[in-house]
Amino acid sequence: MSINGKSDVMGSGLSGSARDFRVPSGPDLLARGDGFFAWQEGRRQNGYWPFSRSTETRPGTACKARDDRGNPLEGINFSSQDYLSLASHPEISAVATDAVQRFGVHSAGSAVLVGNTASSVALERKIADFLQMEEVVLYPTGWAAGYGVIRGLVRSADHIVMDALAHTCLQEGANASTQNISLFRHLDVEHCRAKLEGIRARDTQNGIMVITEGLFSMDSDTPDLAAMQALCDEFGATLMVDVAHDLGALGAEGRGHIGIQNMLGKVDLVMGSFSKTFASNGGFVATNRREIKEYLRYYSPSTTFSNALSPVQTAVIGKAFDIVASAEGKTLREQLMRNVVSLRTQFAEVGLDVYGDPSAIVCAKVGRESIARMVSRRLPKLGLLANLVEYPAVAKGAARFRLQVMAGHSEENIRHAVKSIKLAVDEARIMAAVQESRSQTLAMAA
Repeated sequence: MSINGKSDVMGSGLSGSARDFRVPSGPDLLARGDGFFAWQEGRRQNGYWPFSRSTETRPGTACKARDDRGNPLEGINFSSQDYLSLASHPEISAVATDAVQRFGVHSAGSAVLVGNTASSVALERKIADFLQMEEVVLYPTGWAAGYGVIRGLVRSADHIVMDALAHTCLQEGANASTQNISLFRHLDVEHCRAKLEGIRARDTQNGIMVITEGLFSMDSDTPDLAAMQALCDEFGATLMVDVAHDLGALGAEGRGHIGIQNMLGKVDLVMGSFSKTFASNGGFVATNRREIKEYLRYYSPSTTFSNALSPVQTAVIGKAFDIVASAEGKTLREQLMRNVVSLRTQFAEVGLDVYGDPSAIVCAKVGRESIARMVSRRLPKLGLLANLVEYPAVAKGAARFRLQVMAGHSEENIRHAVKSIKLAVDEARIMAAVQESRSQTLAMAA
């Protein structure tokens, strides 16, 4: 099978990447998806397309799902983002039902045009207090918050200095705001300093936003936030930290790495997403300046020109924060961390490396995309749902399986996940070795 001049092996789904189709050309905009779809369909028909699955039950520790061709899947679920297992918590369900009865199901307006409810106003105050910040602005999604805080504050003459592995919503917000974007090496404070020194040597009049994350979701590592904030203070820059993956799930009180590093209330801007720990879509930006809150309300396009979070969502998020801050929340975080440590330990025992430090994100290293795709085809048959992450989401040759651990996972679930991935990786490497040997034999014969 040959697709757009690509080799037969690419058509089988073992080679090529989505990046090959990222910059299409030609006068017909509607034809620009043809090459990608043909490549995607080649992978799909050969069982190597593990994306766009749909669940048929709640996203618990085990669930039923379907692939995007409608084929049924069932197994232990390490694909869903529900770190403290709050999505199925009975108090969450109860507060959602109550919110529907009181407010209905829809916010019915932008937050600047009567889309707020008593629930959303209370949630802003609750999050601000939790982070020891003065003010919070809510956004309809975490993506909207990351994109919107940058787009709302940065103008074309300003500068952005950003960790090279920052999330796509942050990259897109930066690209939409200015061409003056500098990337520093991942977690490298001194490289960030060099970028800031260079900018301030030639421009003392315009703003600089420095962007990093509390916990990086592909590598499970974290920056020195105190050093980053001190650096920003030194050069007259503004630090913005994305806490989507650590807030609620890490730290004795659930305040993530900002709390762990004693930086509560000390970071210029904090943005986050509710979709990982707080059982709902949505996002926020926290600031110590009322003036910035009001400015973002009206000049951050992804909140100004989007409907507000629904009253069901704000009620759910508020209850989730209550649980996170409670003794039960502490117990759930301890249970989550036991599961994380157990999973990482068992991977090491079978010779599979993982990335970064202990967190709800445990990425098992595979390497070559062709092998990882063979593994992804095998895992559902072994009763495991786990997300394949491949180039261009990560570096070429650094494919991995990102397991998203929940507090509700059992030790049996963890053993099953390790056993399944180890078996599938071993089988895939044997298959790859056989294929390479056959290719070499054919090449020699030719």
